[in-house]
Amino acid sequence: MSPRRHSVTVTEPVGTDPLWCEEYGYGLGRIEGILVLKYRSAAVLEFGESRQDFLHQLYWSPDGMLSARYGARTQFVGHREAFWVHRAVTHEVRAADRQTVYRICLRETPPALAGLRAGAVSMGPEAARLIEAIARPSCDEAEALAARARIMAGLGPTTADFVGHHANGTGFALTVARALSHDPAEEAGLAEWAERLHVSVKTLQRDFEREFGMPYSKVRTKLRLSTSRVLLETRPVAEVAHRVGYSSPSAFITAFTREYGCTPGRYAEREYDSGG
Repeated sequence: MSPRRHSVTVTEPVGTDPLWCEEYGYGLGRIEGILVLKYRSAAVLEFGESRQDFLHQLYWSPDGMLSARYGARTQFVGHREAFWVHRAVTHEVRAADRQTVYRICLRETPPALAGLRAGAVSMGPEAARLIEAIARPSCDEAEALAARARIMAGLGPTTADFVGHHANGTGFALTVARALSHDPAEEAGLAEWAERLHVSVKTLQRDFEREFGMPYSKVRTKLRLSTSRVLLETRPVAEVAHRVGYSSPSAFITAFTREYGCTPGRYAEREYDSGG
């Protein structure tokens, strides 16, 4: 069976519809098959509350944050993770403007995710690279199915629950960043995180510089601001400021304007005018 490749382009997005969507399917109908839907958003892109009874799904964005809801819980997922949903589980996912989002459909559960109904999962660098590689017209089916097996092996449970237990080896900064991406309003400072992870403040700060090329405070600010973009189209500025961890709307407005060159209110109006 030859791979299915289909591209649909929408010149003017309507509401939360994507600017365009591409489809890449390999081995469809077989247990080892994979379907990749690649979206590009102009305004906020929303996958409304839904349930897929036949396929497991994985949502991943390489260039922005995703807001994912399962039951009463909302998580914010960054580019080093994806949001996993087992078949027959109701969920909702949102992306900010000008993001690429991959929606990967599988019939088989990755071994490391057995028993997980829905939630953020680790996305290894190779798995991320291979997802982008098979979502291209030049990839043939044999290569794509081989890549699928490596993608499945590159997925794992998130380390968010690891915080608070003794840490072994490296990756302290990544552990903190993942926890912050899930809850950007987390107030813990660097010293408190170091205590939770049973490492020194200097060790944790060095790990942030090595992993992200910037200190903890700047990583936290960038995570908070990128998360705010997902929320601004449907939430007032004061509420968004609180949701992402700012003590006052004015502090949030100052930080947002410094990062993006316009106020949160103007940003929300611009996105409404362009895509709403």
